[in-house]
Amino acid sequence: MFKQTRYETERLYLKILKPVYGREILEYYKRNHNFLSEWEPKRTRDFYTLSYHKRQLNYEYNMFKNNSLVRFWIIKKEDNKIIGNVCYSNIIMGNFKSCFLGYKLDKDEINKGYMTEAIEKTVQIMFDDFGLHRIEVNVVPRNQRSLKVMEKLKFEQEGFSKRYLEINGVWEDHIHFAVYNDK
Repeated sequence: MFKQTRYETERLYLKILKPVYGREILEYYKRNHNFLSEWEPKRTRDFYTLSYHKRQLNYEYNMFKNNSLVRFWIIKKEDNKIIGNVCYSNIIMGNFKSCFLGYKLDKDEINKGYMTEAIEKTVQIMFDDFGLHRIEVNVVPRNQRSLKVMEKLKFEQEGFSKRYLEINGVWEDHIHFAVYNDK
């Protein structure tokens, strides 16, 4: 379904990575540990090990080959630094053709338009190359930066889900958005 595992935008490379990138992914998570903990589930102790991230990249690459998950790692062209990712998970085809979107960005790269640029491109890839009809995303109401990204990219607000996801040990409410490919 995918034509390639590397795409690009004006300022970014978007790559589907194999386990050989484990060290770079571990470094990304270590330098963003405190920043991301506000927005993610609690992590196990082995999360911050090289072996964990190599296994995870292997698992995700196999999920990619099975067309059920696609994680695009965001790499800045100017310095080849991994600064985040955009993940499409729970991909269901058939007459549903839908998935969930999640994303995260390096603490030092926020408010520079990188996430908007990456999501815009990867949504296009998921619609055009993968053949999806609908992409759903859920945002914690206090995450103003993510709400702005949804607005810029014209995701439609569909509803509100109480205690939707466990974030850092707390069941958080979320605002539900979606974007559609009606071609």
